[in-house]
Amino acid sequence: MRPWLAVPLLAALLAGCGIRSTQVPTDFGPAPSRMPCALSGADLSTQAGHGIPVQVFLLCASQLVTVDRSVRIPDGTAEAERRVLVAQGLLDQLAAKPSAAEKQAGYTTDVSEGVKVGGPRGRDPEDTFRLSTRVQDLTPFALAQIVCTFADSEATAADDGTVVLGGSDAQQLRRYECTTDVRTHPGEKPPPSTEVTSP
Repeated sequence: MRPWLAVPLLAALLAGCGIRSTQVPTDFGPAPSRMPCALSGADLSTQAGHGIPVQVFLLCASQLVTVDRSVRIPDGTAEAERRVLVAQGLLDQLAAKPSAAEKQAGYTTDVSEGVKVGGPRGRDPEDTFRLSTRVQDLTPFALAQIVCTFADSEATAADDGTVVLGGSDAQQLRRYECTTDVRTHPGEKPPPSTEVTSP
């Protein structure tokens, strides 16, 4: 090949190694503004508020995820009453609508507003919580949220990840357990539980 022909040929070969332009649109929309289930430090401090620091379990990305909250308890409250007040505060926090930041991060709740909780009655064990609604009327997601929130709080006398729940009727009490499976797959089936026999 003659030298003056080799130069243009080499230039053409080198130009072909680049990425050619395209007329096909490549707009995939704006990037997500926040990672799922992730709150900024400012959001966390805002949600924590004032009072006794607690954690509640909300739903996010098909799992139970803890968020910081607070409940207010009057000074000098007796221990038995304090447990019920903490439990009611936890229920109220579970039923509260997630903040704008939490909604943006994907947090939701399945616990309805207006559910009340009381302590043991009659021959109930001292660590019993009686809900104003029948336990079987709760959705599987709401039951998982309540069980794990109560079992992970100072409201319960047990420290084994369990909580004794019953309704306002004569329904048999059951001790529910917050397991890893419940936290990672809430709603698929009720939290494991065993009947509680009165003394």
